[in-house]
Amino acid sequence: MIAQTSPSLPLFIGLRYIRAKRRNGFISFVSLFALGGMALGVFALIVVLSVMNGFDHELKQRLLRVVPHGFLSTSTPLHNWQALGEKIASTPELKAFAPYIEGQGLLSYAGNVKPIQIEGIDPQYESAISIVNQFMLVGDMAELKPGEYGIVMGSLIARFLGVTTGDKVSVTLPQVSVTPAGIFPRAKRFTLVGVFEAGAQVDQYLTLIHIDDAKTLFRTGGAVDGLHLKFDDIYRAPEAVQSLASRLGSGYVAKDWSQTQGSLFQAVKMEKTVVGLMLGIIIAVAAFNIVTSLIMMVAEKRGDIAVLRTLGMSRWDIIRIFMAQGIILGLGGIAIGAAFGVVTAVWLPDAMQLIESLTGFQLFDPNVYFVAYLPSQWQWQDTVLVCAMAVVVAVLATIYPAFRASQIEPAEALRYDL
Repeated sequence: MIAQTSPSLPLFIGLRYIRAKRRNGFISFVSLFALGGMALGVFALIVVLSVMNGFDHELKQRLLRVVPHGFLSTSTPLHNWQALGEKIASTPELKAFAPYIEGQGLLSYAGNVKPIQIEGIDPQYESAISIVNQFMLVGDMAELKPGEYGIVMGSLIARFLGVTTGDKVSVTLPQVSVTPAGIFPRAKRFTLVGVFEAGAQVDQYLTLIHIDDAKTLFRTGGAVDGLHLKFDDIYRAPEAVQSLASRLGSGYVAKDWSQTQGSLFQAVKMEKTVVGLMLGIIIAVAAFNIVTSLIMMVAEKRGDIAVLRTLGMSRWDIIRIFMAQGIILGLGGIAIGAAFGVVTAVWLPDAMQLIESLTGFQLFDPNVYFVAYLPSQWQWQDTVLVCAMAVVVAVLATIYPAFRASQIEPAEALRYDL
């Protein structure tokens, strides 16, 4: 009899059960299927989360390079924006500021109508805030001159309307003018002087006009809406904007890019979470396969369990044997899935470019999508989280079969085996 069970003995027996040939080949098939399912689930989660990270990073990089880091406005019309600029010029990390006027409207040409965001800017100051001028397809930001009513628009707007430089487009505001002839919506004709393509969402809604023309168009009485701000580090901008607002006191309203563009990035984050949960079902299926293989193993090894109990093994030792078997099976699948997942996530963009160059087929049409390639950004935190979750699932999957094995009575098992 076994006087005292060695702590490593249950692990040793569990390993022997994994390597031993089965009388029932179906058990081996189910075990292999459980290992493959666990590997596939971990692999899919790591790759998909990396692709989602890549899209999120690409979206942020493209959008945030053309939108201001922060916005500073006042509760009353801002007539002397230069004085406010001098007041905040000494703010740490603040690199530049520029006045702006913002509004909404409809842009129409040849029967086509497009809702747009209109921003009145001073090209001289705005060039220090945004790098839109570096993404001009045609024209130049310098063509925006006061009194000439020129307009610069995103490439998707120009493509939708079918316009090119020199064309006259009509801007209609959500306001009305009362005349002796009746009430009419306010409209103004502009000349297209430039088209930009930043490769981001702004391409489909943003238009730029000179700030003096915007003052006339929106009837601001010479005032501006506020100041665009640019900081040294865009990711520290939210904290810097709030610090600036608290220093200025009441009467000032400060917003940062995370507030103006936050809904878009929140949607991407939510999509990543939902996709991760859906793909997590693969790991859950693999866990059910571990449960099935262990239950079948327990049924096959009833006689062995009875002998081990007769030799002095406790119920807890039996639990450890089958838990070790199931956990090793799960860890094997997790290790295989993680290894292939990390390699695939790291090399996926290069692999896709190679496939596209060999086949001539482009996965993302640049005329339709902002991102014309498959981005992937592997993050070790995601891999650790996926593997930890898979380990927890694998451990939980072993508890019930191992407990059932420990409940087998030696006398009953041996009687039916004789």
